[in-house]
Amino acid sequence: MGSIYDSRQRFKLIFIFAAILIAIASVVVSDMLIKNLAQEERQKIEVWAEATRVVTSENPSLNMTLILRIIQGNTSIPVILCNDRDSVIANKNIDLPEKDVDAFLKKKVNEFKSKNQPIPVDLENGSYQYLYYDDSIILKRLLIYPYAQLSVVFVFILIAFLALASTKRAEQNKVWVGLSKETAHQLGTPISSLIAWVEYLRTKDIDPSLLNEMEKDVKRLETIAERFSKIGSNPDPVPVDINNSIRSALSYMETRISSKVKIYTHLLDKPLLVLMNDSLFAWVIENLIKNAVDAMEGHGEITFQVEEKDKGVRIDIADTGKGIPKSKFKTVFNPGYTTKKRGWGLGLSLVKRIIESYHGGKIFVKSSELGKGTTFRIELRKYKG
Repeated sequence: MGSIYDSRQRFKLIFIFAAILIAIASVVVSDMLIKNLAQEERQKIEVWAEATRVVTSENPSLNMTLILRIIQGNTSIPVILCNDRDSVIANKNIDLPEKDVDAFLKKKVNEFKSKNQPIPVDLENGSYQYLYYDDSIILKRLLIYPYAQLSVVFVFILIAFLALASTKRAEQNKVWVGLSKETAHQLGTPISSLIAWVEYLRTKDIDPSLLNEMEKDVKRLETIAERFSKIGSNPDPVPVDINNSIRSALSYMETRISSKVKIYTHLLDKPLLVLMNDSLFAWVIENLIKNAVDAMEGHGEITFQVEEKDKGVRIDIADTGKGIPKSKFKTVFNPGYTTKKRGWGLGLSLVKRIIESYHGGKIFVKSSELGKGTTFRIELRKYKG
């Protein structure tokens, strides 16, 4: 059974791919416009250079008024006119400093040389002048504009994603809490009725061993209802020996799974106190065991390894099941993710929520190999006293 998160992941990839295409298209179009504008500016400078040449030719048949208007019409493109020895003759649209003007213009000439090919001005007497120019302010702004535009779009998309993710988490929390509280409430009435029936049956001639088993199941239902009632609230954690907590959870599960599944434990010889809610933590262990049994298809080995660290404790739960692909290491904890035909995909999601939200710890896939098994790691803080 496919997960709804696979579809969402594909949608995200499509969205990101579309956004990249739009960004590339925007840059390409802007680059084309910039090149066209740069070409147009060079043509203007070439006309300006020709007008300069005509002025120096002193041909009386030319309309000098028009030529001077062409020269004066350049109000945005910085230009420097030099002789063939790169000595500055004139400049336009350049903000000059109060001191060291010649050195400043020499530096500008070298700067303009590196940016644009100079335009030669043939003076018709065997000598040449050279016109150096820079991009206009408008063109420079256009060069920056696509990247500024992309940055704004990226920030906008990032904020939108974060807002949507926050909203989705809030909705998921409401669903979790509502479902849990309603389940606990619905279980309350039949559990009370079952307790009364057990007490009534004790007054009859019925095998006590059967009643004891019934009572165990009723208590189990009470435990389940208690767990659901704590989801969404802040259950008060208490110092608990992690070794005893694991032993207790395993003793319950060992009689309820296939005899072909062997459970091995490597616990500490000394008590190790962890601040936690024992009932919810037992739920974590039970879900991880059920998940491992499903992955091993009813036969294999499960190993619990507890290690004490400087500030906390590490619990590794390894199985010999079918394994998890690396691409699914984080996805397996998403609500709705399941590989079972009739699974709801809530077990590992619930485990992650209990460990992180109610115990301030971490749980993740430490390692996994297809066909060989998976190891989950739980990290909790030690109780300092």
